[in-house]
Amino acid sequence: MASTRQVEITAGAVSLEGDLASPHSPAGLVIFAHGSGSSRHSSRNRLVAAELNRRGFATLLFDLLTSQEDQVRAARFDIPLLCRRLDAALDWALSGPDLASLPIGLFGASTGAAAAIMLAAARPREISAVVSRGGRPDLAGASALARIRTHTLLIVGGADTEVLELNRVARRAMSAWAELTIVPGATHLFEEPGALEQAATAAGDWFARWL
Repeated sequence: MASTRQVEITAGAVSLEGDLASPHSPAGLVIFAHGSGSSRHSSRNRLVAAELNRRGFATLLFDLLTSQEDQVRAARFDIPLLCRRLDAALDWALSGPDLASLPIGLFGASTGAAAAIMLAAARPREISAVVSRGGRPDLAGASALARIRTHTLLIVGGADTEVLELNRVARRAMSAWAELTIVPGATHLFEEPGALEQAATAAGDWFARWL
């Protein structure tokens, strides 16, 4: 059973709220980056986090934007800004005595996946693995995709055809560092029965392998 506590992460001039859940003697920490229009309360990310907690990983879900910033559509798609916020969360984790020694992974959904890939490309020594669920890795930019040296799993629904093609292109750009897993019949939000659970299992397997 994981214990949960609320935390605050300072990112420049703003303070971001987060929820840290940790089982006893965690095997690693997974920091979540939610998608556009979502927050740390995302029910989909929380389902994945619960599966990771069950498998012995600590998880950090936090708000990438303040409530005011989230009202601005452009901010939701400002990948460099989201990456800086994720970077602040990574620094926060590395500064904590109970988390600093843990291997760290990133789990990104939608636009959050682009921020996760961008950060992993910039800080390969601190980040051991990345998982993207229904993500937009193309938004990380060609430079980040070419520079990535972190084991990355791209999980996409088989019925999410446009995003699936974007992920296929991104995987080729990331070369041997990326693998693509397709959940048959799933659409972008993995709302079909069992689809999100399949994605959570794949994520857990990936982090167990690389953290």
